Amino acid sequence: MIKKILKAIGYLALLALVVIQFFRPEKNEAGYEAVKAFEAETKPSAEVVAILKANCYDCHSNHTNYPWYAEVAPISLWLDDHVRHGKGDFNVSEWESYSVKKKDHKLEELIEEVEEGHMPLDSYTWIHGKLSEEDKTTLIQWATLARLQYKTQLEVSAR
Repeated sequence: MIKKILKAIGYLALLALVVIQFFRPEKNEAGYEAVKAFEAETKPSAEVVAILKANCYDCHSNHTNYPWYAEVAPISLWLDDHVRHGKGDFNVSEWESYSVKKKDHKLEELIEEVEEGHMPLDSYTWIHGKLSEEDKTTLIQWATLARLQYKTQLEVSAR
């Protein structure tokens, strides 16, 4: 009796896995142009751009480079959730729409998240690898310098 129940549960699980393959989230593929305004304004070096592309833009821009396994549900749904959540917190593709105060704050958060080891997420680093200490330092130094223009603008407008 228990064998029949387990067999039925197995078939139902397999059927559910097949059916879920037909539900595909929309891809986040606006193209690399989506980050151009952010890069033009914050002026990252080629080294920083490489770090951002490898560790940040997939979840924090309107362009994601999807791995092959992103085509398989439920992983595709899980990745979609990560991307939507990441863009909701900080989306470099929306940089032009941010106020000066928000730009400064987002760069401040970037520094804090990297320093504390919260970004990139562990679930991202399982496949892509962690940031090296050198990459963390490079990213933090760039973000600190990029913040200066916004701090200056905020000070001038406060006078």
